[in-house]
Amino acid sequence: MNSDILSSLFRLTNKSNHRASSWNRHGRNFDFFQIGSKKTRILADIEGPGIIKHFFVDTMLQSPLEGRYAIIRMYWDDEKNPSVEVPLGDFFGISNCRLRTLKSLMITINRGIAGSYGYNIYFPMPFSNHAKIEIENQGPSTLGGIPCAFCYHIDYEKLNEPLSKDIGYFHALWNREKITKVSDKIPKRKKNLQLWSGKNLTGEDNYVILDAEGDGQLAGLLLNIDNIAGGWYGEGDDMIFIDDDTWPPSIHGTGSEEIFGGGASPKHEYSGPYTGFHLIENMDYSGNNGMYRWYIHDPIRFKKRIRWTIEHGHANNFENDYSSVAYWYQKEPHKKFPPFPPLEERIPRLPKNFEEIWSEFALVSTKAMPRLDNPKYKSPEGLDELFQAAWHNFIQGKYQIACDNLKKVRLILEKEP
Repeated sequence: MNSDILSSLFRLTNKSNHRASSWNRHGRNFDFFQIGSKKTRILADIEGPGIIKHFFVDTMLQSPLEGRYAIIRMYWDDEKNPSVEVPLGDFFGISNCRLRTLKSLMITINRGIAGSYGYNIYFPMPFSNHAKIEIENQGPSTLGGIPCAFCYHIDYEKLNEPLSKDIGYFHALWNREKITKVSDKIPKRKKNLQLWSGKNLTGEDNYVILDAEGDGQLAGLLLNIDNIAGGWYGEGDDMIFIDDDTWPPSIHGTGSEEIFGGGASPKHEYSGPYTGFHLIENMDYSGNNGMYRWYIHDPIRFKKRIRWTIEHGHANNFENDYSSVAYWYQKEPHKKFPPFPPLEERIPRLPKNFEEIWSEFALVSTKAMPRLDNPKYKSPEGLDELFQAAWHNFIQGKYQIACDNLKKVRLILEKEP
């Protein structure tokens, strides 16, 4: 642990601590807000100077798609264009709406009951005059799952002096390429295969994580890959073009697993302080994969511009679904973000019967939860365990296992008077 961070525990200052949260303003225990369909809610509206230190969100019994329905935006110092614009789930480390518990320094996801999870992000977010954080719910129903309850904390400190001139402001941007482009120069018979002899000496067809201008430094990456083509997809090198780079880039990697700290071709999920392959859906690499890298000890700096890219397969010969969140700091003003993808362009690939599965979960849960929450209810043996397991597997995207457990829950409930 960095000694400068620990020193804040014993170094006394004149800073003051504050929190914006969803506490019930009438003193009751309904400590949540409701964000209706097609509605936007401001979570924090803070005068500076200050620094946001921790952001927590909790929802319960929710459709996994809520993570892509809702958009989080952050504005610093009354800027017109947001510095953060990311689907809510991706911002907190959820890859393609398939959640995994996550234990890292900058993002943690911790499990509660029945599809309830606590999402935490610890990137410091300084602001000079003003900070505004809002969530837009573009989904078809009220945000916050079946209870329609959205709970949050935003912990921040106010400063007694202006920010120093060398401060960069926190930024985050989501991008997606539903099917990565393979160059016309690659024969069809060589697409979606290991291409050891292929050459990429331009980076022009790479997947673009970030294209930014200004003075700043990279802080983190969440990369999501839905491996539609199948097979090991991860021979793609990261290539980071800094300032006046043409070719070669200042930073050139050796493959996807190296970026995220893994051994060759990871088949087992892991989550560490700085790196993780937290989502590996199948042992044959097919389906959804999620990975992260936090540049805490080694931020990648740029003075004019940065183009952050990665190959999709060696020499870009794999056709897969890539999406990502880039986290970085820079001085304002920043380059205006491209138009945010509409809702239908954000939804990941799902089972054809997903809506049927979700409807069944909603129906059974509205029957089960009032009983399980009642202290006088004598739950049949195994009911609560099955219900918790069904939701945990559902929110992880393990739909067949989830449905099998839910079926057992439904049969137990049907036998009761």
